Amino acid sequence: MKHRQIRLKLLCISAGISALLPLAGSLFFAPVTTDILVNRLLFPLIRLSCFIVMGLVAGQVIEGLGWTRQVAVVARPFFRFSRMGDRCSAAFTTAFFSGAAANAMLADFYDQGKISKIQLFLSNYINQFPAFFLHLPTTVFIVLPLTGMAGALYFLLTFLAVFVRTCGFLLFGRFYLQNTPPVNTDHDNAGPLPEPGKKSLPEIIQGIGHRLPIRLVNIFIWVLPIYTMVFLLHWYGAFDLLNTALSRYVAVSIMPVESLSVVILSFAAEFTSGFAAAGALMDAGVLTIKQTVLALLLGNILAFPIRALRHQLPRYLGIFSPKIGLQLLLSGQAFRVVSIILIGTLYYLVV
Repeated sequence: MKHRQIRLKLLCISAGISALLPLAGSLFFAPVTTDILVNRLLFPLIRLSCFIVMGLVAGQVIEGLGWTRQVAVVARPFFRFSRMGDRCSAAFTTAFFSGAAANAMLADFYDQGKISKIQLFLSNYINQFPAFFLHLPTTVFIVLPLTGMAGALYFLLTFLAVFVRTCGFLLFGRFYLQNTPPVNTDHDNAGPLPEPGKKSLPEIIQGIGHRLPIRLVNIFIWVLPIYTMVFLLHWYGAFDLLNTALSRYVAVSIMPVESLSVVILSFAAEFTSGFAAAGALMDAGVLTIKQTVLALLLGNILAFPIRALRHQLPRYLGIFSPKIGLQLLLSGQAFRVVSIILIGTLYYLVV
């Protein structure tokens, strides 16, 4: 009870700091209107909360009803090959629908001691594969009409990058986890996952009612101020300034001057800006298809720190502990960048 009171006090302090940040921004910079705060800050926070709740509840229900095997069936051969277990496979399946929900499931499994730290990290890295397809339908039909063949090659190369690193993580799990002691019953090194003890519906509801508020309080102690701070930095143009500075330096140093505008616009808040500029420069004959593809890949690589800070940092630090969340975010993005550089270099040398 005392621990809960302490966490609630910390949540109140966190909420107070989050409420004061827009006021401080309005005093020292331009004021932020109520409409902007509601539509750009409050609604996204509510949406994020819903996905986190979905993930936590889904994990409890899947475990309680003994559905781990059924949910994990889609990717079970791959996760058995990598010796990561059905719980990680279930989170992978969930990631095709919501990355936040999948991460919430992994965090809950890890907190309960049902998966190890290495399983947590590998599973989070591998979940970048379904994340690629999660956003694909909304981007393909925008990018392809703007950039044509260059856009198709860009998607192909980024897919190859995520495919290569996913295979690498699965192979690493296969050879590394074979010498690692199992965590509870989730490790497939010794054979199939035993049937878990099923719980009744009242027991599952009771468990959710007990664990969910605690997890949400712990999550939002960190999510509220970090999410608010990142929103304000974006609103006041800090990320745009950093984007422009990065793009100018890199474009002048290692890319054709004609590609400068493509790289700069790729960093803008509007996702389609870089692709629209690329299509226009190609149609004008300023850039070749190869130059355009390389410029877009470079924009993707250089945008990762900004994109990670703006969109993923609050979620990772909130869903996981701050230390583990930061480690997951930085290492996962580092692997992503290295894989894109590798595939992009091969494309440059071969084509």
